[in-house]
Amino acid sequence: MIFSIQPQERKLFELVARCALDINAPAYVVGGYVRDRLLGRPTKDIDIVCVGDGIQLAQALAAKLAPVPKIVVYRRFGTAMLRYNGIEIEFVGARKESYHVDSRKPDVEQGTLEDDQNRRDFTINALAVSLNDRDFGQIIDPFGGLEHLEQKLIKTPLEPGKTFSDDPLRMMRAVRFAAQLGFSIDKQTFASIGKNKQRIHIISKERITAELEKILMTPKPSTGFNLLFDCGLLQLVLPELAALQGVEDRQGRAHKDNFYHTLEVLDNLCRMSDNIWLRWAALLHDIAKPSTKKYHPEAGWTFHGHEWLGANMIPRIFRYLRLPLDAKMDYVQKMVRLHLRPISLTKEQVTDSAVRRLLFDAGPDISDLMRLCESDITTKNPKKMVRYLEGYQYLKERMAQVTEADRMRLWQPPVTGDIIMRTFGISPSREVGMIKTAVREAILDGDISNDFAAGFQRMLEEGAKLGLTAKMNAADFARDV
Repeated sequence: MIFSIQPQERKLFELVARCALDINAPAYVVGGYVRDRLLGRPTKDIDIVCVGDGIQLAQALAAKLAPVPKIVVYRRFGTAMLRYNGIEIEFVGARKESYHVDSRKPDVEQGTLEDDQNRRDFTINALAVSLNDRDFGQIIDPFGGLEHLEQKLIKTPLEPGKTFSDDPLRMMRAVRFAAQLGFSIDKQTFASIGKNKQRIHIISKERITAELEKILMTPKPSTGFNLLFDCGLLQLVLPELAALQGVEDRQGRAHKDNFYHTLEVLDNLCRMSDNIWLRWAALLHDIAKPSTKKYHPEAGWTFHGHEWLGANMIPRIFRYLRLPLDAKMDYVQKMVRLHLRPISLTKEQVTDSAVRRLLFDAGPDISDLMRLCESDITTKNPKKMVRYLEGYQYLKERMAQVTEADRMRLWQPPVTGDIIMRTFGISPSREVGMIKTAVREAILDGDISNDFAAGFQRMLEEGAKLGLTAKMNAADFARDV
């Protein structure tokens, strides 16, 4: 079968073919580029294998391109990479690999194209296209990858136990490709993941998390997380999530399965947002339910405080997964901590004060919080669904009204700590925090208006209660306000 080469890439491949002939190193396009082009998926990466020196081939090609691109060389791995017309092209010499039982780092030696295809993870990634004069454009498919593309099947080229034992990250990749492509995993291949799952412990957390995030960014992440659970990998890489699975029944009263509920929430959210950190929040929003689950004969099953405990669990989970311990983590914590707040405000008697506090606590992320909360509606009762959605619409209208009336969106109290210290001539102290909190709470409760004059007057009153004497008045700050 002849591979259909895109017109914009034919010139590049013909140049590679000429260079390969010049250095007597037969060259082939392999892997993801071939797979994605056959599937009609966009791709910006090209992997080229040559039976010879991949770095030399990259250098030969670069010399024929204008302008001459910069080559990044990784001599330890025998690879080189360059960018051309927005495409990242990586060159490597064909090789065969052997692994030690306690490591995923192989012993590498030069090999043939067949050796190189044997070391590939899946048949659909072992496809190669010749860039050589004698059979230019011919697809080389020793493992039935073309048939598996048509069958939408993930299968290892060799015995799956060897493939996964050699490089256990391939188990995560099998699930990720199934989720990304909408493929199923071959039964023998999937069974082998279960048998070899403990090998995942030799893989770095960073690489595992990279695969988890690729699954999270698929249109329907539940596919991937269900597969991870069914093969036993999820219990090893993210046990807190796996612990959500299951239903307990007492006296004929059962709670919903929080694992499958979480995945439904995640899928709902993914139809609204591609924000990776909001997707993490959806995945982790109920993470503390197993720890807070209690049964009461009158009330049934409860999970009181799971939003607060869940938010407190986020730093430990982020450290474990090597996720950033910065503002992104803070954002996820905030979403988890606040995800129950809006549902409690979807009643007509909600007060302006409660709406102000929600707007203040959520800050610039209020829209994301509302998306998460709406995604959390997974009832199968049509009447309940309509009622919940109407409640959220009502809350949005109330937020818009309070925002317009009180200028609350992205609000910060009009009296700062600096103003308090300058007014009373004091240094940073507990009193400064007490006064600032009192002014903020007075505005949120609606006791005073949201402006500098009202805030300054309340500041003076609170300072007097603490025995402080003002040394400056509001006029002294007029030019700063």
